[in-house]
Order: sequence, then C-alpha cells, then structure tokens
Amino acid sequence: MKTDAILIKEADNVATALRDIGPEEDATVGIGEKQRKVRIQGAIPYGHKFAVRDIAKGEDIIKYGEVIGRATLDIALGTHAHIQNIESLRGRGDMESGDL
Repeated sequence: MKTDAILIKEADNVATALRDIGPEEDATVGIGEKQRKVRIQGAIPYGHKFAVRDIAKGEDIIKYGEVIGRATLDIALGTHAHIQNIESLRGRGDMESGDL
C-alpha cells in the first residue's frame, strides 16, 4: 500500500505529507512497518503537517519525537497543522530552556 504521510515516533501527534493530499481523502500514514488511515479535513500541501489525533489548544505539537510548538487552537484529526494553529517554541528569546 502506498504511504501518503509519515510519522517518525509513536508519540508524534502530527504526520508529514509525502505528497499533496486533498480534502476528504483517506491518507495512509506510515510509522515503521505499520500503517493507518486518516481522513483529511482540508488540503494538505506536500511537506506540511496534519493532526493524526485531536490536539487540544495549549497542547504540545510533537514531530519526530520532539516538541516543535504549541497548539494555539484546537486541531481536529486530519486537519492542517501549521502557522494558523501552532506557535513555535524554538528560537524564542522570551523563554528559559526549562519552560519547554
């Protein structure tokens, strides 16, 4: 089966699209030898992220097993996860390293 997106770690809550994925498609998400389907809620451009489970506002965004940001809004399963609903926690001068 063709893989449309990947997860690197089981703890990841966003997947990365390996191609442009259209709305209402059932994307095949691969993690290692396993695969699962996620119904996509809107267009996901190649290389962009989407939620593989519901993510609550304020929750950490985890990609490649690392916290890369925080949800500024609730992000539903299959929804584009990008600058419109994530704030970056990397490179911020207003946070101490212990704040992450």
